[in-house]
Amino acid sequence: MSKTYSEIAHEIAQDCISKVPVLILGSGSSAAYGIPGMPGLRDHLLSTLLPRSTSSEDQSAWDKFHVSLLKLDLETALNDHRLPDSITQHIVESTWDFLAPYDIRVFEGVLRNRHVFPLTKLYRHLFQSTKSDIHVVTPNYDRIAEYAADAGELSHYTGFSYGHLRFRSSGHTPFKSTTRVVKIWKVHGSFDWFKDDDGIVMALPVFGSRPSGIKPVIVTPGIEKYRLTHDEPFLSIKQGADLALQAAGSYLCIGYGFNDKHLQTKLVERCRVESVPLVLITKEITPTAHEFLKSGKCPRYLALEECGSGSKMYSAEYPDGVELKDKPVWQLEQFLSMVIV
Repeated sequence: MSKTYSEIAHEIAQDCISKVPVLILGSGSSAAYGIPGMPGLRDHLLSTLLPRSTSSEDQSAWDKFHVSLLKLDLETALNDHRLPDSITQHIVESTWDFLAPYDIRVFEGVLRNRHVFPLTKLYRHLFQSTKSDIHVVTPNYDRIAEYAADAGELSHYTGFSYGHLRFRSSGHTPFKSTTRVVKIWKVHGSFDWFKDDDGIVMALPVFGSRPSGIKPVIVTPGIEKYRLTHDEPFLSIKQGADLALQAAGSYLCIGYGFNDKHLQTKLVERCRVESVPLVLITKEITPTAHEFLKSGKCPRYLALEECGSGSKMYSAEYPDGVELKDKPVWQLEQFLSMVIV
């Protein structure tokens, strides 16, 4: 008897989870918590003004970029222009000023409800294995992955010391789970990373506004991304992410669009050579993700996206997709209810 669509989805999902996947969080995973994506950031940048001290030459470069941004998406516009350092810094600071307050709202929500993150449930389930650490790779600046660990009273590591929610410890150990760590590789930086005038990078507590005298350490899309990520701390973070991706037994991609070749090279290589299972859950699968999945480079995959009140499932057996009616398993919480008993 042939398997039903739901049985195929369940089988691949269980295989992925049982192998303790590397988690890859894209912008779609943040959108679920109200954090704007690239379209919202583009609109915000269009509304910003350069400082009065900006030189006429830099103002001219900004004006040309502004014209392009009116016609194009943010990443394309940034790729089309090599901007002066002062303009790049303006974009970085404007990006922080626009997006970081949304991150703070998520944190405030955790204070009211520590059970807000399905990701916390996933972390705890994965730690029921013999693994002493879980790897998360993300280009996102927000701290949802960290907050989810804190909410579960789990240690996390981002290359700096950790802890946004600090719970009273019993005895003389700093945490219940000091031997188990969620390692979060933030390849494009984080809202809590800053550098001083000497270029020293530090991670600071949660702020409602950007501290004066120091600069955010985040990498925006565009040409500069490939240059800046060769500097620290990005070089070490990228190496950690690559090692995690290279050793992964499986991959669970949440809201990830496969639009970052800088990030996913190791994943593609591993899927192609060793048939490592990959699961993608997202509201809408991007054309780039469809292209990768249909290329045959990943022979064992499951991709789920929104379809009415249910989901549309794609796999090697069904590359053009089939509908799972009334099963919104493209959402992490619903997905986990399918694979975690």
